[in-house]
Amino acid sequence: MDIPLVDLRLQHEEIAEEVKRGFDAVFERTAFVLGPAVEDFERAFAKYSDTRHCIGVGSGTDAIEMILRAEGIGPDDEVIVPANTFIATALAVTRVGATPVFVDCDADYYLIDVAKTKEAINKRTRGILAVDLYGQIAPFEKLEDLARGRGITVMEDAAQSHGARRNGCRAGGFGVAAAMSFYPGKNLGAYGDGGAVLCNDDAFDQRVRELRNWGGTVKYEHPVVGFNSRLDTLQAVVLRAKLDRLEDWNEQRREAAARYDELLAGASDVVLPKVAPGNEAVWHLYVVRVPERDRVLAQLHEQGIGAGIHYPTPCHLQGAYASMGLGEGSFPVAEKAAREILSLPLFPGITADQQEKVAEVLLRAI
Repeated sequence: MDIPLVDLRLQHEEIAEEVKRGFDAVFERTAFVLGPAVEDFERAFAKYSDTRHCIGVGSGTDAIEMILRAEGIGPDDEVIVPANTFIATALAVTRVGATPVFVDCDADYYLIDVAKTKEAINKRTRGILAVDLYGQIAPFEKLEDLARGRGITVMEDAAQSHGARRNGCRAGGFGVAAAMSFYPGKNLGAYGDGGAVLCNDDAFDQRVRELRNWGGTVKYEHPVVGFNSRLDTLQAVVLRAKLDRLEDWNEQRREAAARYDELLAGASDVVLPKVAPGNEAVWHLYVVRVPERDRVLAQLHEQGIGAGIHYPTPCHLQGAYASMGLGEGSFPVAEKAAREILSLPLFPGITADQQEKVAEVLLRAI
């Protein structure tokens, strides 16, 4: 594509020398599993996120699963999740033996619908796993109100909100704990898979550290059943270098989003993204809605514009959850959005000329 959806080369060019020095230090120490590089990143990211603890793990999906396990959620439990999310959110619930209970998203911001969440709560509900989507944070204060006094744990899937704020609070600080993904295309992305759990409770931190390391933090002592899911040391080097630039890169994303707003203003067939009151978005994605989305997407690709779709099929319509019997019409807002949403190229370093071309081709296609 002439204009990619995400251009990771620009970020790499900015940090290449620092990453090389960090890799050399790891090789010299031969500290290839956990070690100083991981500890340094964990401290720095916890401080950045205004949380007490950061535990680096193998992926964002594993991070969600470890939060669920650390809370003791399992068979016979239900966890409410939005239908409009990447399937990893629901799969983590399934992997611990619990049942994901899908609810619709709101029509303005595509975040979990609080009213529908309230309707879904029953005596088996043990958790609400809300997702920060496209770079802005879910309405956690309202979800906490729903959960209070009912024995329901609120958890944050913060895979798309590195650095975002809601009512002054940084992403990663909502609910009992937050799961972060460092997939390469995220605002803070590694050079492969990686994730983290953020929390403020010391005992919870200890449980997750045991879970990620075969069930124990002392070699050959395994007090609980765990698994092998540790943040790779070399990925920690990459993330530490990127973290120092995250605020600047997020600001570049905000500027690019504002430019798209101006370029596409007045186009009656383009529904522009909105930021919910109280949110300071970091624009992981710039998602518009257009008629005849698939045709428009094909024309963008023909003109070298790397647009994408996040996400074309809601979770309840995936084959993995066909046994639930939730067909078309179960969650109409999420389903309608899935037919119309289109993610435009947006990344730190995108130029005004590139955005003008994207807007020109998009408007012509429509």
